[in-house]
Amino acid sequence: MKFYRIVLVFVLCLSTKFSSAQTDVDGLMMGKKNLCGGLVYGYGSWTNYWEGQNLRINENLGTVSSQSAWAMANYGITDKINFIAMAPYMSNKASAGTLMGHQGVQDLSMLLKWEFFGRAFGKNYVSLLAFAGYSTPLTDYVADYLPLSIGMHSSNTMGRIMLDVQRGKWYATASTNYISRSNVTIDRDAYYTTKMIYSNQVEMPSLMGYNVRFGYRKDADLVLEAVLDGLNTMGGYDMRKNEMPFLSNKMDVARIGINVKIPIPIINGLSFTGNSMYTIAGRNMGKSTMFMAGILFQTDFTQTTN
Repeated sequence: MKFYRIVLVFVLCLSTKFSSAQTDVDGLMMGKKNLCGGLVYGYGSWTNYWEGQNLRINENLGTVSSQSAWAMANYGITDKINFIAMAPYMSNKASAGTLMGHQGVQDLSMLLKWEFFGRAFGKNYVSLLAFAGYSTPLTDYVADYLPLSIGMHSSNTMGRIMLDVQRGKWYATASTNYISRSNVTIDRDAYYTTKMIYSNQVEMPSLMGYNVRFGYRKDADLVLEAVLDGLNTMGGYDMRKNEMPFLSNKMDVARIGINVKIPIPIINGLSFTGNSMYTIAGRNMGKSTMFMAGILFQTDFTQTTN
């Protein structure tokens, strides 16, 4: 029954931005009237962090760890236009010191994904994709509590452009994105950046990112890939020595990792997804290692059942 399939998809509706399941960082498209979701758990931690460009450790923090569960749905409006929505539950804590951990539902992200060009050139299939997205906080969580706050509490507008080239079952994907962030209201009337600012409004610098991936995929069912991912802040300033990070700091990061998606044959449309990302360079960021594992389920509503 279609009702059973709808319930199953939304019960299994957890994913992550780093998984290989027709997301905003891959060249895969969900077919028309197809819906995908999953159950995914993520964990990341760091002990060393960059204070400006100086890599150091702070014994008052110990190890900072983060756990997350992502709710996500991807629907094929057409074969060339997909709608993606996601929202995570986050939990952050430090193993030492007196700072209390924070947890809660973070931001809702919504995205349109459009394959506006696709053509075969000999044995190569080349596609160009464009993305437009928006995110906004779902709860009134505290943002001015880094590194343990669960988010920045800004509303963001995002655009991405992507090139995907496939030859047989091997492929390469490259993309760049831009994120514009709104001001953030904090619970104090003055703060110091490179000068004293008498306001509760924090102007958030924009972000520029890149993502490169290479690997093997059999349709969208089996995916094995290596990833290089980065994000750079367009402005901001460095943390001062022994100071907590602040929302408008310059936060740059580069990561490498692997993604896998493997079909589970016992149920049609069910698959395992896994991910590992390691930070290789950063600025005012933790030198983190992140892992993710879960299941995905895809259903086709163009098929009729009795």
